[in-house]
This record gives sequence, structure tokens and C-alpha cells, in this order.
Amino acid sequence: MHSTKPSHSKAAVVFTPEMMAQVEHFTKQYPAGKQKSAIIPLLHIVQKKYGWVSVEAQDKVAELLQLQPIEVYEVATFYTMFHLHPVGQYVLEVCRTGPCMIVGAEDICKYLENKLGIKEGEITADGLFTWRTVECLGACGYAPMMQVGDNFHEYLTPEKMDKLIGDWRNK
Repeated sequence: MHSTKPSHSKAAVVFTPEMMAQVEHFTKQYPAGKQKSAIIPLLHIVQKKYGWVSVEAQDKVAELLQLQPIEVYEVATFYTMFHLHPVGQYVLEVCRTGPCMIVGAEDICKYLENKLGIKEGEITADGLFTWRTVECLGACGYAPMMQVGDNFHEYLTPEKMDKLIGDWRNK
């Protein structure tokens, strides 16, 4: 989970000196002519900084890697880990596959919609939350579950959701 509030504007994407050092680190790991292999790490760098990966950011990654923009778009749109639209500071990713649905993931989604007052993919007015469903997160034995940033939250109930949301609001 990132600690900075994401930018929701479509302003020019600027790579800070720190970001450029990371770009150099990742691009050096691949032989000449194989810079395409650094697309995913560079998209992660952008998303960590801005909270999402805009078309402008994808274009900048293509420019840095000397690729056609479509080569970056193909990767960014394939992997659901990249947010292609602005999102809240906390993205609640609820597993929607069979085992989680059988034990209540759909109820958790309905609860989030009502509790946060937003539909899937929307952002709360305070900019804190977005919720969405995702494919299997590999924790079927702990269902229903969700991922927020790098953290799994398991055996979800409305009460557990209230506590988590309260804790995030109070940070």
C-alpha cells in the first residue's frame, strides 16, 4: 500500500531523479536490445509515485525504453495489478473466484458498496478508498479474502471490514 495520496490529474508525468535511478537500475539488468523486459518494473515505479498508470505515464515508459507506446499499453492493460484510472489511496481488491464467492465474497462486495457509498472501481469523496473484484489471490483456505497493497485480509466479515476501514481512515 502506498503512503502518498495518488494524483488524479492527467498532468505531465515527471520522473524524479530517484525514479530515474530506479529506471537505470532495472534497465541495466537486461542486455542491449532487450529493454522491453523492464516494462513491468517501470510501470510499478510510476504507479508507486502517482497511484495509477495514465496513458501519459505509459508513453513516458515507452520513451525511456525506446519502444513503441503500444508495446507498453499491451502490458499495462493485460495485468490487473496496474491501475489504468485514478484510484483511492487504499484499493480493496476482493477475490471473486469460486471458493471466496461460496463463502461470502459477494456479500462483502455489497457491504463495501453500501459502507463506502461507491460502486466497484469508484473513489470515495475523501479519496481514500476504491474497491474492486479480482481473480484468485491464492488464499482460498482463508476465504472470503482481499488484498490491500501488499497485505492479505482473510476470513472477512462486515465487522472485520468496519475495523479495517476505520483503521485506514484514522492513519
